Amino acid sequence: MKVCIIGNSLISLTLAKNLVKQGVGVDIFSSKKYAKYKESQTLGISKSNINFFNNNIENIEKLLWNINKIEIYSENFGKEKILSFENHKKRLFSIIKNYELYDLLFKKLKKNKLCNFKKMITLNNLLTLNYKLIINTDYSHPITKKFFSRQIKKDYKSHAYTSIIFHKKLENNLATQIFTSNGPLAFLPLSETQTSIVYSYNGKEKLDFKKYIEKYNEKYEILSFSDVSTFNLKSINLRSYFHKNILAFGDILHKIHPLAGQGFNMALRDVKEISHLIESRKKNGLDLDKTICLEFEKITKHKNYIFSNGIDFVYEYFNFESKIKNNILSKSVKFLGKNNTINKLFKKYADYGLII
Repeated sequence: MKVCIIGNSLISLTLAKNLVKQGVGVDIFSSKKYAKYKESQTLGISKSNINFFNNNIENIEKLLWNINKIEIYSENFGKEKILSFENHKKRLFSIIKNYELYDLLFKKLKKNKLCNFKKMITLNNLLTLNYKLIINTDYSHPITKKFFSRQIKKDYKSHAYTSIIFHKKLENNLATQIFTSNGPLAFLPLSETQTSIVYSYNGKEKLDFKKYIEKYNEKYEILSFSDVSTFNLKSINLRSYFHKNILAFGDILHKIHPLAGQGFNMALRDVKEISHLIESRKKNGLDLDKTICLEFEKITKHKNYIFSNGIDFVYEYFNFESKIKNNILSKSVKFLGKNNTINKLFKKYADYGLII
């Protein structure tokens, strides 16, 4: 059994590592042998997804920094937090650097006899190789434009700025999200001396990033900043997940606003679903073919769409509050968050995604 994966992004290697662990051969076609991630790029991974990663892909505990408390604020509500999630000394989720995770997976796959890295070839040549299952994760590949161009898109007309602050040593297991007048700002701890910053800025004036961070920072004695990266913010939901035996995957399927750090978690849940489908077929002696595409879409499409719209609703909810300059919405969220049952539901939603 052999599967073709187009693209060598982080989610591509994650999926490939899961497949080879199941004894499935993988050919990875990419235009560049090695994808480079900037040092300021980080990921938040939920507790349940970490367990799946450790058991079904690769143990990544040494690369993780655990977060056991989250506090959420709104600029309209002053310094009083509107939501708080805590799991005592156990983690709620963990932060990891993209490039460190990528390096680990790349090295492991290079040593695995079931995995082969190949140079990208034309679409016509690829189709002559007669793979029964092709998984496309490459947004720039002609396959994407030809078969996966029908999308539900939203342009947030804003930019995400990411950086890492280096600061004096402190106990650093509390993540903070602030809904500012110009977009959500997150402080995500990486160690006792490093914290990742993700700021989704929708202001019209030119952003002085460092000055802006210092305005909202009340915790860290900042020593320096890493380079600042920026990218446009859009959400995408693909209308059709597959064409014949070609399955779209990763950011091609869905891309969401980074305010809740759920993008990679959504993709990991997709890996989990396709892993279950492949495992079931192997046990029953069935081929890994286009039937997987149909079943994968049936299982995941509605959940991914509802979940991504839920994230969008949170963004628009607080964005509307900042426009009307009234804290009535924050007050209502705070009231709901005090209810233990609702608080647990919020945590479960962030951890497991949509459970239907």
